[in-house]
Amino acid sequence: MSAPDPKRTKLEPMSKKPITFVTGNAKKLAEVRAIVGEELPMVSMKIDLPELQGAPEEVSKEKCRLAAKESGGPVLVEDTSLCFNALNGLPGVYIKWFLEGIGHEGLNNMLMAYDDKSAYAQCIFAYSKGPGEEPVVFVGRTEGKVVPARGPLDFGWDPVFQPDGYDKTYAELDKEVKNSISHRGRSLEKVKAYFKENPSALP
Repeated sequence: MSAPDPKRTKLEPMSKKPITFVTGNAKKLAEVRAIVGEELPMVSMKIDLPELQGAPEEVSKEKCRLAAKESGGPVLVEDTSLCFNALNGLPGVYIKWFLEGIGHEGLNNMLMAYDDKSAYAQCIFAYSKGPGEEPVVFVGRTEGKVVPARGPLDFGWDPVFQPDGYDKTYAELDKEVKNSISHRGRSLEKVKAYFKENPSALP
């Protein structure tokens, strides 16, 4: 018997049934699919989940429980944060609303009085196999700093976050490079590793 082709093996999906990724953002869905490739088939569904208060991982778990109940099947939910160290972690999970309210320039202005421009991007994915199944969380984090906006302005706060070790912002980086070092990419690598070690968790 001939050995399996490693390229073919890598591309074979781990699950025959798709996992529902809860998002209404087409760009986010495209980025997630680019990171997980063909190994984890995904479909998207927009579910209006409440904005809960509490520790980020516990909030993600509860949102995942609600999404699993709403969808009736396996779901993956995501929460992202951009945390300024000078502001003790703010805006954090509220970055979406800060960005909508004050824009990229406003985010920089928040740190105008501080020498410390360092920040970290955090992504938490939570997965549940279905209603009643306890969610599992996966945390990815990338250190960097906040800079004046550079690059395309059409994907959230990417233009103002420059990861450590790079002279470009997320928005300026080649997509493959960004996905290999981003908070989202690191979290999804943990998701894939979990399913490889726990195939029974797949739908």
